[in-house]
Amino acid sequence: MYLKELWRYPVKSMAGEKLESVEIGPLGLSGDRALLVVDGGGRVQTARNRPGLLRHRAVIAKSGRVLIDGLDWESPEVADMVRAAAGPGARLRAVPDEGRFDVLPLMVTTDGAIAALGVDHRRLRPNVVIGGVGGLAGRGWEGGHLAVGSAVIGLADLRARCIMTTWDPETGVQDVGVLQRIRRVFGGTFALNAWAAKPGRVAVGDPAMLLTSLSEVEAPRLGRYTR
Repeated sequence: MYLKELWRYPVKSMAGEKLESVEIGPLGLSGDRALLVVDGGGRVQTARNRPGLLRHRAVIAKSGRVLIDGLDWESPEVADMVRAAAGPGARLRAVPDEGRFDVLPLMVTTDGAIAALGVDHRRLRPNVVIGGVGGLAGRGWEGGHLAVGSAVIGLADLRARCIMTTWDPETGVQDVGVLQRIRRVFGGTFALNAWAAKPGRVAVGDPAMLLTSLSEVEAPRLGRYTR
């Protein structure tokens, strides 16, 4: 097995960026979900109710600044985009550490599971894709640990999926059949909630190995995150 893909989403509910290497720590991939969208009353807005957010792509520039569709996140042009996608009064806001994730800081899936589902896996918004995994073998990894690069990833449980999976990342067209298939064939779950049991650096192509011993894992398990 090996690390096939890395994905970071600097803005919650916007399209993200494909990486070659990154540090993984207590907050998942460095820079992941650093910003989110709130409405005029400060309530978090996500693609569950504002799917237009998915049509905008966020990346982190070499300067460390978040860019949205190539523009600085604090620019007037981006402010207009956000209001158009999420409604009057919507704005971007930096996220405190405890508010970045709905469940755990990482989501892991495999090439075998992606092939079995048969749709563009960007709908699933994974952080880590493990290659060389036959069929649905990864669904049996709950409670395990995966060594990749200098990090150890703790694998908690299968992720319950929501309406966000129904939106095509390219066209923005909704296909509710995707979520219906996940419910019918996969019991409503797909990919694994995960966390950094041991922080470290990972890179595409790194070998990946399920651990039989946890003697190398020094960090305690993180508690679950809430929105």
